[in-house]
Amino acid sequence: MNKIRFTTTQIILLSFLSVIFIGSILLALPVSSADGVAVPYIDALFTATTSTCVTGLVTVPTFSTWSFFGQAVILVLIQIGGLGVVTVMTGLMLLFNKKLGIGDRLLIQDAFNLNTMSGLVRFVKNVLIGTLIIEGIGAALYMLVFIPEFGPKGIWISLFNSVSAFCNAGIDVIAENSLCDFATDPLISLVTSALVILGGLGYIVWWDILRVVKSRSKKNRKIFRHLTLHSKIVITVTAVLILLGAVLIFIFEYSNPLTIGNMGLSDKILVSFFQSVTTRTAGFASVPQENLTNASAAVSVVLMVIGGSPVGTAGGMKTVTVAVLVFSALATIRNKADTSVFGRRISDSSIKKAVAVATAFFTICTVSVVLLTATNSVSAIDAVYEAVSATATVGLSRNLTAALNNAGKIIIIVTMYFGRVGPISLAVALGSKNESQNVISEPTEEISIG
Repeated sequence: MNKIRFTTTQIILLSFLSVIFIGSILLALPVSSADGVAVPYIDALFTATTSTCVTGLVTVPTFSTWSFFGQAVILVLIQIGGLGVVTVMTGLMLLFNKKLGIGDRLLIQDAFNLNTMSGLVRFVKNVLIGTLIIEGIGAALYMLVFIPEFGPKGIWISLFNSVSAFCNAGIDVIAENSLCDFATDPLISLVTSALVILGGLGYIVWWDILRVVKSRSKKNRKIFRHLTLHSKIVITVTAVLILLGAVLIFIFEYSNPLTIGNMGLSDKILVSFFQSVTTRTAGFASVPQENLTNASAAVSVVLMVIGGSPVGTAGGMKTVTVAVLVFSALATIRNKADTSVFGRRISDSSIKKAVAVATAFFTICTVSVVLLTATNSVSAIDAVYEAVSATATVGLSRNLTAALNNAGKIIIIVTMYFGRVGPISLAVALGSKNESQNVISEPTEEISIG
């Protein structure tokens, strides 16, 4: 009898499915419900999926529906989803002094999309330690506000919010309206934004910055110049998107009384900045998303599509993917043979991967929008907002998620899963053969483009 062999990518996909299934079973138990009555399985499955896929869309209020046990299950799922199943399992193996085999190392390499297998154990240790340190600092800062506000319960809220923010999950146990009650609180908004940005930058950017800082002398502080091309692109695109998004949202919402119209200038700036950050796959809301102007909603959709950066906790098409597509298009317009950024040439394989990711992303979004509008009575902008939010694992909604029928919930569940595991990973896992191994090239023929 032939033994079934799975590729590393297929193992990763199945591991996420397994965690979602186990989480849904636990959440469907009466002990997970705040009132002791089991939550319908479709809502338990939805919650397990949105937690593991660190999305944040919810069909039932997290703070009032789930007991402490249920919330603890959700928090564990968020942490596993943010770090990745492979990372968590590797951490447990290292904790019990288990030696990693070649198969384990291949899994780690594929999970983080790394180009080398050297230093993988050190990399995973750094990821786990760095995550715990940042989440711990975030929780401690949250406690300065949440303990005076909620008493001893504020400790749990602070811990939950810190993990959820760093993992870009956007799920909270504060209120039904997310962080709207703390929209103008500088500490809550800035700490949440910092956690979201750090998680979205990606682990390899962290280590690259630390590497350069350690190697630079006090006289030579030009850190950016010595970063890798990947880090330069991530930092530049992230900064531009956050600032540009904040400016546009500030302009479009300035006179909107349903969002920031009645706030003072400093609060308007703070809320606009937070909205720009949270759309980068975080999912926390400081203003009701359904009250945004159409222009701000459009800006938010664009930011959600782009998302965070590779090898981090964020979703979306990723900053590097979009940057490669933009610079490749500019090179074509300028009739240049090569695509270059910051004095470095981008390989053709990277451009092809970027095109594949973008194509898969928009395909998933389009199918999701069509199915949502076919099965639910929703407006086009609400359906697009929901589908993009699910595909990019953002978690923001124009008050639509809870109103979806069972068909709509299943559509979003599938969309969140595909968005989390990644279009490329899905394509590789389902592919049966590697066509690049063919030694005979097919004949070339020019076609008309545009």
